Amino acid sequence: MLLVSFVAFMGLVPSVFAGKIKVAGIYTQPIQQKWDARLHEALVKAEKDGKIEYVFSEKVPNTDYVRVLREYAESGVQLVVGEAFGISKEARKVADDYPKVAFLMGDPFKPHGKNFSVFDNYIHEATYLMGYIAGSMTKSNKIGMVGGYPIGEVNRLFHSFIEGARASNPKTEFKVTFIGSWFDPPKAKEAAFAQIEAGVDVLYAERAGVVDAARTKGVLAFGNVNDMNKEENGKDVVVTSALWHMYNAIDYAIEQVKAGTYKAENYKEWTMMQKGGASLAPYYEFENKIAPAVKKKVKQLEKEILSGKFVVNINDEQPKSTY
Repeated sequence: MLLVSFVAFMGLVPSVFAGKIKVAGIYTQPIQQKWDARLHEALVKAEKDGKIEYVFSEKVPNTDYVRVLREYAESGVQLVVGEAFGISKEARKVADDYPKVAFLMGDPFKPHGKNFSVFDNYIHEATYLMGYIAGSMTKSNKIGMVGGYPIGEVNRLFHSFIEGARASNPKTEFKVTFIGSWFDPPKAKEAAFAQIEAGVDVLYAERAGVVDAARTKGVLAFGNVNDMNKEENGKDVVVTSALWHMYNAIDYAIEQVKAGTYKAENYKEWTMMQKGGASLAPYYEFENKIAPAVKKKVKQLEKEILSGKFVVNINDEQPKSTY
């Protein structure tokens, strides 16, 4: 094992990666937080598939993130998967210092050097489809949206959801709230309660906690990133969710590392529908509660997205409430 690590470090023979490679995941939130959970699940699957040896650290604050990055790079891992939001400059410096280690990092900026690839959450196509359904189901024509922070990754999802809703129901209006946290279910729940008091009867649950509010008040919800019908007690509440899948993206990175061909790339397309990076969750108990014409239109739009015929707009500007 020491010999393999030494050869890998010296970058002499790519064939040493013909078997498993060592991969580290570094997360700023607990792995129960859905964004990190999707990365973790993809890496766990890769390990179960016999492709990698996987270690990870969770709840690593930005103030300690660089130290942990360096420790894993020093330990002999060949690939690091993590997030560089807020510390992009510092993370790139680490990648420069360890040119034989591949870095695949959540980051809103461009790839860097030869070994620092970036990804972001581009599930806006699935949220457009979700919005189309939501617009058809609201009775008050008022939809609420509760998000973490108004950054591009979230903003584009809200805008596409709004566009989808207005495509099926031009009368829809929106309440938009950002709670200033990636994981604070009680705060998200209270924000949702306030929106319901303001008249919304459908909620886009970008953050955990919103589904509980929807259940308490008897309104519908649409999930984000993970299947919130199954994973967040959303039965009879969550119509569907815009799912984020990272397995194909991570598998691509693993194969690149094994082949010795890893390079700095933007993995944007790997998080979109054409490459299996996004999809809609099943409708479950809402299968017969969505109008047949709406389901038919959603299937048509999905086919057009996958073929490239229909392109969902990307708008990273901060969305505003419309009433």
